[in-house]
Amino acid sequence: MSKDKMVPVPSNAIVPERDINKIPILETHHLGIDFGGLKAVDEFSITVGRTEISGLIGPNGAGKTTVFNLLTNVYQPTRGTILLDGKSTAKKSTAQINKMGIARTFQNIRLFSNMSVIDNVRVGLHNSTNQSLAASLTRLFGYKTSERKSLEEAMELLSFFHMDDMANRQAGSLPYGAQRRLEIARALATRPGIILLDEPAAGMNPSETAELMENIRRIRDNFNIAVMLIEHDMNLVMNICEGICVLDHGKVIAKGSPDEIRSNPKVIEAYLGKKKGGVEGGEE
Repeated sequence: MSKDKMVPVPSNAIVPERDINKIPILETHHLGIDFGGLKAVDEFSITVGRTEISGLIGPNGAGKTTVFNLLTNVYQPTRGTILLDGKSTAKKSTAQINKMGIARTFQNIRLFSNMSVIDNVRVGLHNSTNQSLAASLTRLFGYKTSERKSLEEAMELLSFFHMDDMANRQAGSLPYGAQRRLEIARALATRPGIILLDEPAAGMNPSETAELMENIRRIRDNFNIAVMLIEHDMNLVMNICEGICVLDHGKVIAKGSPDEIRSNPKVIEAYLGKKKGGVEGGEE
């Protein structure tokens, strides 16, 4: 699935043409949060199509990770609305948000380092496990069948990332790039409708970044879900994202296609001060 033309929808947002007649997987309206009187994020409104690869960019301190924390209810919004697959996420816990269909990774990798690779993925499968605690403890009521299915699904996800030969290794012993892939695999195990990737290319070399770019496309195409990423690598963002939202000081200053964002004067000023040019490189 290649990039589609971005087209307007009635809410004045834009989504890929293939998603035009579908309920957006994610919508926010006038979202904001205050910390001690400071508006860390204000009037954040965005629409993400059901199979869109979208980017959230902006200078350091713009509020990007705060937005991800709001979307997953790590932070409770001071104001505004979040709709996930058309349903409000208000007053839901982070675990409940995950079950509703949103998963994420973090700037700093968060794995169970002392557990095996496959067990890290199986942790993410708990959303689809119907066995009760009592059944798990007593190994009754089809527990062994559930256990076998869990192992098979975990191996399928590892195979997707070419990591099946690492299944029994300790997660903390993996190379950096493999740990990043494992964190994404674990997030996908929760069967989300949208996955949020917080600086997935951080610390990667060029070949690892190229592999990540291809994996993001494969995730969208094979799992038929949306991907939203925060990223400093502008080459990655401009080459993979269909819609891009730009934050500066907690406010949206631009939304559009990569070509529109590259040449937007407000974006250029936010990144480069008053200098002329386009947004091509990474952030400072």
